[in-house]
Amino acid sequence: MQLAMVVTTVLLFLSLNTINEWFFGQLEYSYGINWVFLPAGMRLLATLLFGTAGFTGLFISGLLLNFFHFTFDDPVRAVLGALAGSLGAYLVYLLAQRRYGLRTSLANLTPRRLMLLIVVCSMASPLLHHLVFAYQGHTENIVRSYLTMFIGDFMGTLLVIYTIKGTLAFLPSADRVRHRPMLMNIYKCLGLT
Repeated sequence: MQLAMVVTTVLLFLSLNTINEWFFGQLEYSYGINWVFLPAGMRLLATLLFGTAGFTGLFISGLLLNFFHFTFDDPVRAVLGALAGSLGAYLVYLLAQRRYGLRTSLANLTPRRLMLLIVVCSMASPLLHHLVFAYQGHTENIVRSYLTMFIGDFMGTLLVIYTIKGTLAFLPSADRVRHRPMLMNIYKCLGLT
């Protein structure tokens, strides 16, 4: 089951990255920083739904993108970037577990808490990325770069979460999917129960 969650996360993250480039590639602020970044939505969903397996899938996705798509010359930068992208969402997930007693069923994830997690997650990943940039001496326009990445992550997460939420509105009601735990968790994550 854990392997399936990891693989699902990797496939969805990489797919969202491709879709993002098709639709929002022209909105790139700088290499790897976009005004709309759909995979950020997968970061939050994967950690909320899959926990550690989601984190693992996000880290693998980041490694694949950084080594084979963005092709960073510095392998340390590629690994640290993958860690920053996955760790930010995972830390927000752990914080939500501690602060809200978030359970694996997501039963107590209210729409307000979900929005707060979207905002905090959109801040966390760019912050960790920019700490890596600063560590490597890339500090030119770092505030503008951070704000752009925050906006991109926020917009991307909103688009993903509410597209899924809108799509699920056409599916059977939560009462009819109670016997399907994965779908029920998605419903709860999106505040549809």
